[in-house]
Amino acid sequence: MKDSNLSNRFHSKVVVVTGAGSGIGEGTARRFAAEGASVVLAGRTREKLERVARDLDGERTLVHPCDVSSYEAAGQLMDATLARFGHLDVLVNNAGIAPTGRIDEASLDDWRAIMSTDLDGVFYCSRAAIRHLIQTRGSIVNVSSVSGLGGDWGMSFYNAAKGAVTNFTRALALDHGRDGVRVNAVCPSLTATDLTQDMLSDEKLMAKFRERIPLGRAAEPDDIAAVIAFLASEDARFVTGVNLPVDGGLSASNGQPPQA
Repeated sequence: MKDSNLSNRFHSKVVVVTGAGSGIGEGTARRFAAEGASVVLAGRTREKLERVARDLDGERTLVHPCDVSSYEAAGQLMDATLARFGHLDVLVNNAGIAPTGRIDEASLDDWRAIMSTDLDGVFYCSRAAIRHLIQTRGSIVNVSSVSGLGGDWGMSFYNAAKGAVTNFTRALALDHGRDGVRVNAVCPSLTATDLTQDMLSDEKLMAKFRERIPLGRAAEPDDIAAVIAFLASEDARFVTGVNLPVDGGLSASNGQPPQA
């Protein structure tokens, strides 16, 4: 992303983005890079990370393939960041998967996979990063979901993981506010990413989403990235412990359908 209207507010800052090879993670990495940050692209697939990195300043970019569901890998990610850039200012915990199915349909392997990536990954990376963030009085931005604020049909595993991320965000903010570390989360609604392509191509389903979302569309990754950048910036210096819906107004509704 190159936009002359963007500020340089992250000049000299170092940002780690997990799940940076596509979707919200890619959009977030590009946003921070455009605002002057050095960016560490973390994710499972090197080819995806390298595709993103090709458009960024090589001197301010580190590609680090890893699986955040491993605590050892999370520690190595932070070690590599410090070795390359010397410090850490922002951690964006974005990596996630979203298997679906009712509790009597989805498998035990699905449960373990989603908890390992969507919850353990947030915990492992935050634990590995926190001492470095205390040194820089930095911040964490977690990518939760509107599914971490309320339930969905057929997504109980995902709801459980994102609900845990939502409250983990609050607890970390309490524990580390006096250390100067802010911890917040964004809670997107339907967003146009690789994970949601099947939903986006289902016109009947999308008509229902457009009816429920006041702004009338799915989010784009850049919509979410912009809010992540705000929460990590000095503009949000007195904001911590917030789970901010980025949902086109979806959560403004009490659930009743539009009136004819």
